[in-house]
Amino acid sequence: QVQLVESGGGSVQAGGSLRLSCAASGRTISTYAMGWFRQAPGKERDFVAATMWSVGSPYYADSVKGRFTISRDNAKNTVYLQMNSLKPEDTALYYCAAKLGDYNLRLSEKYDYWGQGTQVTVSS
Repeated sequence: QVQLVESGGGSVQAGGSLRLSCAASGRTISTYAMGWFRQAPGKERDFVAATMWSVGSPYYADSVKGRFTISRDNAKNTVYLQMNSLKPEDTALYYCAAKLGDYNLRLSEKYDYWGQGTQVTVSS
């Protein structure tokens, strides 16, 4: 079992930045692919970014490419999402997730473990 706890959400104005953290416990995340997803009210949960456990480039949704950066610190068992140039449409509940295997990283239904989410609100 892997327990995931997100933090770092908050309210910012458009153009601002936030850094989300996802702290894992129970097992080391070094052998898990890690992803970030988000869900706005009344909408489906959407893929944001993912990083493989093995060597490889991270994946990003087109809507966040160039603005968001996913990173991981296996020694701290933590994954981060640096969000810059935030827009009102980035407002959502952000979830961290973990899965075995470096494939299907954009598909939320393929992830094995989920955190409770952290709210990000961007005002115009």
